[in-house]
Amino acid sequence: MNTAAPDAARIAEHYIAVWNETDAERRLALIESHWTADARYVDPIMQGSGRAQISALVGDVHQRYPGFRFKLKGQADAHGDHLRFSWTLGPSGAEDLIEGTDFVQLDAGKLRSVTGFLDKVPVGA
Repeated sequence: MNTAAPDAARIAEHYIAVWNETDAERRLALIESHWTADARYVDPIMQGSGRAQISALVGDVHQRYPGFRFKLKGQADAHGDHLRFSWTLGPSGAEDLIEGTDFVQLDAGKLRSVTGFLDKVPVGA
């Protein structure tokens, strides 16, 4: 049994909360609480380094997909200082349109590096 599972779930929930936060100040405060100062994010569409750039990337997603919400899909899994989990994105109250899986490297319990993969993206999304 993976003893890191409760922490994995908590960290994944904090991560999803960042992606769902539409207020830039509150989002940056969440990032400052749960990400290292030199954190990096990369996926097939965008990348950023540092808390401010990562917050701006999230803001860009809100502009592109207004009213969409992220949700965890399945359970987060951890091994050492690495974490993986899947998520969905779609309009509130409707079918999720986009799915992905993120791989996270932690540093003292904070997100240091996130590599995201897009598992399902409809044409034109």
